[in-house]
Amino acid sequence: MAERGVRWGILATGGIAAAFAADLVDLPDAEIVAVASRRRESAEAFAERFGVARAYGDWESLAADEGVDVVYVATPHTAHRAAAGLCLEAGRNVLCEKPFTLNLREAEELVALAREHGRFLMEAMWMYCNPLVRRLKALVEAGAIGEVRSVHADFGLAGPFPPAHRLRDPALGGGALLDLGVYPVSFAQLLLGEPDGIAASAVLSPEGVDLQTGAVLSWESGALASVHCSITGGTAVTASVTGSRGRIDVPAGFFHPDRFVLHRDGREPEEFTAGPADGPRTSLRHEAREVMRALRAGEKESPLVPLEGTLAVMRTLDAVRERIGVRYPGEAGAVLAR
Repeated sequence: MAERGVRWGILATGGIAAAFAADLVDLPDAEIVAVASRRRESAEAFAERFGVARAYGDWESLAADEGVDVVYVATPHTAHRAAAGLCLEAGRNVLCEKPFTLNLREAEELVALAREHGRFLMEAMWMYCNPLVRRLKALVEAGAIGEVRSVHADFGLAGPFPPAHRLRDPALGGGALLDLGVYPVSFAQLLLGEPDGIAASAVLSPEGVDLQTGAVLSWESGALASVHCSITGGTAVTASVTGSRGRIDVPAGFFHPDRFVLHRDGREPEEFTAGPADGPRTSLRHEAREVMRALRAGEKESPLVPLEGTLAVMRTLDAVRERIGVRYPGEAGAVLAR
């Protein structure tokens, strides 16, 4: 792709779509050229807010728009398979919000479609593109804390959320695990890869979604990860990585940190902080930049958020759901088998 600006389409108009669009507007080499919603008035309001030229009242028109280089799919995750699949089949490149899909089967279908049509596809796991998270990963891989022995990460919201809220609606893939737990699981697997063993327990709502879930992931190396998510209590939202020769602590908001502390045996603690060019810690621009870099390089996936890594996380989420007994409408009995 030439060095001209990358032309973005936004599919859906909710809060995360608005946050992403606001960051795209600040990138000089990004241009939002189209937006789509199932409600035309919603698309038109979004277009007016962000200065978007074309507003569509259906997904198909955006997918067919050849003036769009890449589509950001920001629907609820129950619609990711349909929305992203529609765009890939129409020849569009896709950045799809997390969790990537409802289950592994749908994720595998999207990856197969991207490869069949020769299109770029990436999960919008912005944590993996964060400069400080990348620095943390590099330190761990370089042996700064020795061999990794354990990882801890948690993400809980206080609520309370009424039964009609999307986080408790089975039809929208509700529950703590997919919406929040994807971050602790992804953090652990960023550092250790796909686990060899999984144990999990949860408290379920009357609707059958998980109100809180705890899981222990294990690896043949002897490493363990404890991950926790909740929609019934606000947790510290911190993470830590302990190795044979030290530890890294990531404070509140571990999935978009502005600092972390490296403790090495026999040394004073070292604090790593975000640089002035990194922008606000809530910025989604890092993942947008990575998508545009990959498109210009002719890559079909990002080395920062590889598709096999996304599939591995979905396998873990499926396995946790199998153990805690959470299934969503329309899922076949064999979907979560592992």
